[in-house]
Order: sequence, then structure tokens, then C-alpha cells
Amino acid sequence: MTKFETNEMTQSFIRKYKLFEEDTVQQIQLQHRLDLAAAFQIKEGMRVLEAGCGQGDTTAALADAVGNDGFVVAMDVASPDYGAPFTLEQAAERIKKSSLGGRISFHFETDLDSFTGVAPFDVAVLSHCSWYFKHPGDLLRTFTRLRQLAKRVCFAEWDLDFTKMDQRAHFCAASILALYSSFIDNEGNIQNLFHKSRIQELLKEAGFTVEDHLTVDAFYLQDAKWEKDFANSIRPEFLKAPEMVQTLVNSYYELMNQSSDNEMSLDSFIICAK
Repeated sequence: MTKFETNEMTQSFIRKYKLFEEDTVQQIQLQHRLDLAAAFQIKEGMRVLEAGCGQGDTTAALADAVGNDGFVVAMDVASPDYGAPFTLEQAAERIKKSSLGGRISFHFETDLDSFTGVAPFDVAVLSHCSWYFKHPGDLLRTFTRLRQLAKRVCFAEWDLDFTKMDQRAHFCAASILALYSSFIDNEGNIQNLFHKSRIQELLKEAGFTVEDHLTVDAFYLQDAKWEKDFANSIRPEFLKAPEMVQTLVNSYYELMNQSSDNEMSLDSFIICAK
């Protein structure tokens, strides 16, 4: 990861809400999520439905953007005790205790199919959660359900079309972990990799019309190192994989580990549709 300094937008958020004041890791994530909320064109007064909110990284940025007159319903299928170093429940409680808390309703172990909130929302957001989906069909069903619940959908995920060689390690790590999930059942962050062209196809199949797509810098985030470290930790597990998979994976490992400690995270692609 490259050297990082918070910008004025991030510093202002921290001062205003007294959140993440001593948490450098979260400050780095926050800066990117504020950029995502701006790219989604979230406005004051909006009602936002966030699917796959996780520990609320993007939720906090969305709540800031909607202002006092807006509201964010944040939901995730995971249990409240999932996640580390903070569980989903612990992370949500930290946000709820801030002045942002009154603008947010968290719902864990909640599926969109059983969601009974008042529709339509102004916008539905999926932020860096699509790779958690175990089956591509599940993502299509999510888009189809959101078509019924929101006027507009905004989607963000890592961009596999990396443009910097130092981002190659993150690409390789993600590929390794997706292959790992194909033959060993696990609850890791990466179950499937979706290219942005596939996301556009699924959105159109669900009845959306893509109106905008862009790229947001994310190279400074810690995720490349986190995924690389995890990929290296499970390398012995590939001894159980078919020989052809082992050959492919070993090639990815060689490319990934050439980065030493110079890895950069992939950037984020944004797709907005209505």
C-alpha cells in the first residue's frame, strides 16, 4: 500500500461525527467510501437501501450524504457476529452511537426476498459486496428484487481491468481466492469474480437501463495486502485441487508474490442504472 494521508473531506467527516478518530485503518476505507457516495450522486433527503452493507463502511458515507432529512436502510444476510477485527454488530453499534445513528437502520440476517420496507427507495446501493455471492444467479435475483424496491441502483466493485502493474498482485490474489472457493466451501470475502461487463449484462437482464459508469481510484486501500496475505495462507489447501488447477494457481502465486510489499489495490468501477 502506498503512503496515505486523509484529505479535507475525510478529516471534516471525522471531526463532524467523532467517528474513527483513532482508527487509521477505517479512515483509509472511509475516504474511498465518501468518494463512492459522491459518484453515486447521493443527495440530501434521499431514502437509500443498501444491500450487503457488511460492517457499514459505505453505510456511514451514505448517511452523511443524505443529511438530516434522509435515511439509510442497511441490510446484510450475514449474522451479527460475522467479521473481524470487529463483528458486523460491533461495527454497526459504533456508527449508531454517533450523530449519524438516527439516519440509519441496520438489519442483519435479512434477505431481500423477506424485506418489507416501504418502497420505492430513491436509490439502492451495492458496494463491494458482489464477490461474496456464491452463485451468479443469486446476484441476478438480487438485481431483479431491487428493480421492485428502488427507482435507481448504484453498484461498486473492484475493477479487474487493472491499469497499474502494482495492482496485479490484488488481481492474482482475488483470482486465487475465487478458485479456492470453487472447490472448498468457505465463508471468505471472495466466492465469485464479476467483470464490469457481466454486471451490466445482469442489470439489463433484471430490467435496468445503465445510465452511467466510471472508475474511482482505490489503489491506496489496504485490501490488496489483506487478500494477498490470505491467499498465501491457504496455499497448502490447493494440494487437494485437480492438477490442472494447481498448475494455474501456482502461476498466479508466482505473479502475485513478485510484488514484494509494493502492491496496490484495484480501483473501483461504478455502474448506475435506472
